[in-house]
Amino acid sequence: MPASTLIKDSDFQLITEFAQPDAKKRLSLGVALGGATAYNIYRNPLGQLILDPVKAIPASEMWLYENADALASVKQGLRESAEGKSVSRGSFARYARK
Repeated sequence: MPASTLIKDSDFQLITEFAQPDAKKRLSLGVALGGATAYNIYRNPLGQLILDPVKAIPASEMWLYENADALASVKQGLRESAEGKSVSRGSFARYARK
């Protein structure tokens, strides 16, 4: 994976200096983790690590990410909406099933 796709922000801050692993080679990351609960872990040839926070996608929604045309259409709609190009069609409440 090219570094440009992995490193999304180069503004790193030192959180802990000279952290040492315990006998089982575990490091306590504590406050450095913030609110994330899962990570992809990357290591380069120098042994440097990057923890990239990830979120799970429900299986029922995965189809969108597996369908390039549908995902492109959703992204285009979001982009057009952000640019103010959306058109209000009123309420669709009368079509909702109760």
